[in-house]
Amino acid sequence: MPTIRETLEQRERETLAPYAQSVAESAGRTFAEPSHHYRTAFQRDRARVIHSRAFRRLEGKTQVFLNGTGDHLRTRLTHTIEVSSISRAVACALALNEDLAETIALAHDLGHAPFGHSGEKKLNELMRAHGGFEHNVQSLRVVSLIESKYPEFPGLNLSYEVLEGLRKHDHGYHRPATEDYEEEIFPNSSLEGQVANLADEITYYSHDLDDGLDSGLIRTSQLEDLDIWQLCCAQVDAQFPQLTGDLYVRYVIRVLIDTQVERLVTETRRRLTEANIQSADDARRHPEKLVAYDADLKRANLQLRAFLYKNLYYHPEVNGANQKATAKISTVFDHYVRHPDELGREAASRLEEEGLERTVCDYIAGMTDRFLSEDYERIITQS
Repeated sequence: MPTIRETLEQRERETLAPYAQSVAESAGRTFAEPSHHYRTAFQRDRARVIHSRAFRRLEGKTQVFLNGTGDHLRTRLTHTIEVSSISRAVACALALNEDLAETIALAHDLGHAPFGHSGEKKLNELMRAHGGFEHNVQSLRVVSLIESKYPEFPGLNLSYEVLEGLRKHDHGYHRPATEDYEEEIFPNSSLEGQVANLADEITYYSHDLDDGLDSGLIRTSQLEDLDIWQLCCAQVDAQFPQLTGDLYVRYVIRVLIDTQVERLVTETRRRLTEANIQSADDARRHPEKLVAYDADLKRANLQLRAFLYKNLYYHPEVNGANQKATAKISTVFDHYVRHPDELGREAASRLEEEGLERTVCDYIAGMTDRFLSEDYERIITQS
């Protein structure tokens, strides 16, 4: 009699599109593990991410507004959950592997520094002579090295396909040789990885705009020249002509998300058909990304992105507060470089292999906003 896991794998073979990444055809893990009785490999990966300490710490990390400055404003954790929700919805619509897309989404920001993108920029400056800092690369370090839960191996030992989805670079995706696959370098990741990447964009386009409006830093009158805002308002006006106030704005944001998802799915289906993609590796070998917006939506999103940078991310109330907060990172970084004996036990154990600056960077990147601020106060008090 087949196990529950085998039944789930058979169900995938029967229901997923031919270009989806089947869990039964996974390239496996860096450290081999026996299969689970009732969970697939990607389901186990999802659980490992959710139960990690790095995932829990996302609750205390800034998305745009400093953590704790508003009851309804997003944190890095709520952003991540929203990305996973959209990833799963798009994957379902395209008959892709929902478990894989969701897991990549849940892990995509595990390496984010405290204080949002301002914190990432500051750590990159501090690490300029030591390899730099980039949160996607750091997410890989977290799941492959830093997160410590298992006695048999470092990190979480996630499946190759999850790690592939976290690699956002332009130098190809290397799949090492296994019992079932020859070594190969692909120009693109799986379709599920591409889905999670664009779900991240859809989420921050819509929800950062929502937070900006909710905070009062952005007014609806400023949005009237944005093509995507006009389009979504027209849909709401036609459906609910009497709707006004906060409920109107919230519903426009809802329509914005739906519009992005629907048009992403439509354009991706068109590209998959046009390119005659017949397998997951066909999608990886295709020279261009297949999960994509149509040209008009891409232009509208670039317009929205430029607006958000000008009017929200660099707004004095946001950028000024973030800059003050990230100044603390420099003080804390310099302190641990001069006093590595004060590093946590797990971080200190990596000093010899990873080097002083990288170990300090890992330690600080893992901090929440609150922990770093408290550590900063301790350091300057002792000075």
